[in-house]
Amino acid sequence: MPLALKSTLQATLFVVWGFILINLILLSAFTFFLFNLCVTTFMIWFIITIIAWVLAVIPIFKFVFIPWRRNQCRSWTRNDRQCRLSIAFFHPYCNDGGGGERVLWSAIESILKKYKNNIQVIIYTGDTNATPEDILHRVKQRFDMNMQVYKPSITFIYLRSRFFVEAKYYKMFTLLGQSIGSMILGLEAMVRFIPDIYIDSMGYAFTYPLFHYLTSVPVFAYVHYPTISTDMLEQVRERRPTYNNRGLIANSSSVSKIKLTYYRLFAYLYGWCGKCAQMAYCNSSWTQGHIERIWALPARSIHLVYPPCDVKPFLSMPLVDDNEQIVKTFVSVGQFRPEKDHELQIRSFHELLQRIPEHRQKLRLILIGSVRHEDDKQRVEQLQTLVENLNIVEEVDFKLNISFNELKTHLNKALVGLHTMWNEHFGIGVVEMMAAGAIVLAHKSGGPKMDIIDEGQTGFLASDIDSYATTMRHILEMKPDGRQQIRERARESVDRFSMMNFETKFMEPLEKFIHLE
Repeated sequence: MPLALKSTLQATLFVVWGFILINLILLSAFTFFLFNLCVTTFMIWFIITIIAWVLAVIPIFKFVFIPWRRNQCRSWTRNDRQCRLSIAFFHPYCNDGGGGERVLWSAIESILKKYKNNIQVIIYTGDTNATPEDILHRVKQRFDMNMQVYKPSITFIYLRSRFFVEAKYYKMFTLLGQSIGSMILGLEAMVRFIPDIYIDSMGYAFTYPLFHYLTSVPVFAYVHYPTISTDMLEQVRERRPTYNNRGLIANSSSVSKIKLTYYRLFAYLYGWCGKCAQMAYCNSSWTQGHIERIWALPARSIHLVYPPCDVKPFLSMPLVDDNEQIVKTFVSVGQFRPEKDHELQIRSFHELLQRIPEHRQKLRLILIGSVRHEDDKQRVEQLQTLVENLNIVEEVDFKLNISFNELKTHLNKALVGLHTMWNEHFGIGVVEMMAAGAIVLAHKSGGPKMDIIDEGQTGFLASDIDSYATTMRHILEMKPDGRQQIRERARESVDRFSMMNFETKFMEPLEKFIHLE
C-alpha cells in the first residue's frame, strides 16, 4: 500500500475514533446529568411526600387514635383490673438481673406497697422468651424479692421490636442508631398501651418526646447513666483511646473532629429529649452533674436518689476472720459487658502474682456475673482465653448466673472486692461488697469515688494495672486489725443506700402526680 494512502487512512480513522469518543463523552455526560436530575427530583419528591405524610398522619394519630386508645386502656384498667390509675415502666430488658433491674423492681414494690389496689403497673419489656412467671421467679432468685404477692397488679406488655435498640446492628453511629431505634420501640409501646404516668427506667430519653407531645402524660426518668456526657466529649477532644473511642479514631485528628461534631449534635438532641421529662431521678452525684448540664431541667425537677441496695442480707452475716482463711479471694461482681473492664481485673491480678510469686497458691480471683445473651457469652470466652494466655487458669474462677445465696457466701468470704469500670454511674455491687465485709478496691472515678468510698477509711481506689496491683498488695500486707477497722467503717456507711431510703426518696416526687379519683 502506498505510504500516502496509508497515512490518509490512519488520519481518517483517527478522526472517526475521535468523533466517536467525543460523542461517547458527551452522551455519558448527558446521561449522568439526566440520572442526577432524576435522582434529585425523586429525592425532593420523596422528602416532600414524607413530610406530607407526617403532617397528615401526626394530627390524626394525636387527636383521633391517641384519645380513642387512651379511653380503651383506661377502661381496661378500671373495669377489668379494678384499678384507678396505670403507671408504665419502659424497661425492655427487665429480665436481665442487673443493677438497673433491681431499681425497676424496687420502684414497683415501693408503688404497690402503698397503692396495691389502686394502681396497675405496666412493664414494657422485650423479653418475649420469658413468661411473667419466669420473670418474677428470676426476680426472687436474683434479688430475693417476692413479687408474686403483687402479681395481679403487674402486667407485662411484650414488645417485638427490641432488636432496634441492640448495639450489634449499628457498627457506626451506634448512639444515634440505638436512640432512633428506641423511638420505634417506644412507638410500639405507645400503640400497645397508653398509661397515666410513663417512667423510663433504662435511659431511653428519645422516647420522652413521643409520650410528652403525643399522649401528654407525665414523663419520669430514672437515669442510671447519661447516654452521652461531657466526659465522653472530653475523651474525643483529647483523643484518648477507650472502649467507645477506638484507636483508629483517637489516632486521627480529622476523624476525631468529625466524631466530636457528631457527639455535640447528639448531645444537643439528647438534651432536648431530656427536657420533655417532668421529673428526673439521678442515681449518683456524678450522673446528676451531667444531667443538670445537658438536660438543663429546673433544679426542683432533678432528684438524687441512690439505687436501692438490699444490704440487710449481707449485714446479717458475721464478718469472717481472714486470718483463718488459707486462701485469700479477690471477688468481682458485674455483668460481662465491655465497660465493666474485666480485662483490667485479670491483668492486675496477674501483675500481683508476678510481684509476689511466693503467695500464688494462696490467692484466687473469682469473677461473678450474669450472662444475658450470645455477646456476653463470647466476651466470657475471650476473658477465659486471656486467663489461659497469662497462665493463671488455676488461680481464676468464673461464676456465671449464680444464685443470691451463693453470691452472699462469696462476698462474705472475700478479702477484696474488685471494681474496674471507668466512670461507673453508681455501683450497687460496690455497696454489696462493703456490706458483706469485703474490702473494696474500686475505680477512681464516677459514683464509687464521689458517693460511696472514703479512700483509706471505707475502701480504696485505683485507676490502672499498676495502681490496682499495688493496692491489692497493700491490702494483703496490712495488719489484720487495720483490715478489720476498714470493714467495720464500710458496713456502717452503707445504711444511706438502703431500700427504705430509696423508697422514701423515690415516692416523694411521684406522689405529687398520683391523683386517685
